[in-house]
Amino acid sequence: MYRIGNGFDAHKFVRNKKLILGGIEIDHDHGLSGHSDADVLSHAICDALLGAVNAGDLGKHFPDTDIRYKNISSLILLKKASEILTKSQYEIVNIDSTVICEKPKLSEYIYKIQDSISKTLNISSQQVSVKATTTDQMGFAGREEGIAAQAVVLIKKMDEKNIKKD
Repeated sequence: MYRIGNGFDAHKFVRNKKLILGGIEIDHDHGLSGHSDADVLSHAICDALLGAVNAGDLGKHFPDTDIRYKNISSLILLKKASEILTKSQYEIVNIDSTVICEKPKLSEYIYKIQDSISKTLNISSQQVSVKATTTDQMGFAGREEGIAAQAVVLIKKMDEKNIKKD
């Protein structure tokens, strides 16, 4: 049995914070505002994974009112979302994601980001697609006010031999 999930996230730029995408620090003069490290790409993937197994969203599991998640690496949240997927007896087939921003240009970081996400999820980097696009200077991303990301995941029910027994 296969299922699809999609996720979307957006954060505004702020000064004096590192820009993190897919767990990788990106060279830029602004970071993103958020309770955690504000990694919009990891957040979009988390929401896609959680949605695929009808487990709610990022805010349900990791609320911004909980001090435990203040400045936390979103890769930790991504790992926890994948554990929820595993408990539901599903595994990732592939992830397709897009980061939406005018700047910074991300082409030199794409493979590092894919590798970071695949290692966090314990899957092949061939199962993780990360793309970047602009909005031709339209909207908040086009005005360089922030970054958005979207993700789609395909998951499948685990084979009986892959299901871990407690």
